[in-house]
Amino acid sequence: MNEAAVWLAIVQIRRPTSDGADRVAQALAPEVSREVPRARAELSRPTPTSIELRITAADTSACRAALNTYLAWVGLVLATEQAALRPGPSGVSAE
Repeated sequence: MNEAAVWLAIVQIRRPTSDGADRVAQALAPEVSREVPRARAELSRPTPTSIELRITAADTSACRAALNTYLAWVGLVLATEQAALRPGPSGVSAE
């Protein structure tokens, strides 16, 4: 992506614990490192319990597409975490 990117989306994800924030950041890191046409994403950790995802894009379509993709991945990460931490039939959680 060239330096003329003018569209910016910032998503903050807050988790109850730093371990939860670590899991989300680790799950998103491979996706953030991938090359995406006309858009770029960066992860940062403003606090121990939060993740900031910054998407810069060359145009509105690229920004919307990248934002939709990353929000879907965030939703998948959170749903997977919730399912993994849910107690099983014997009352024992997967944690």
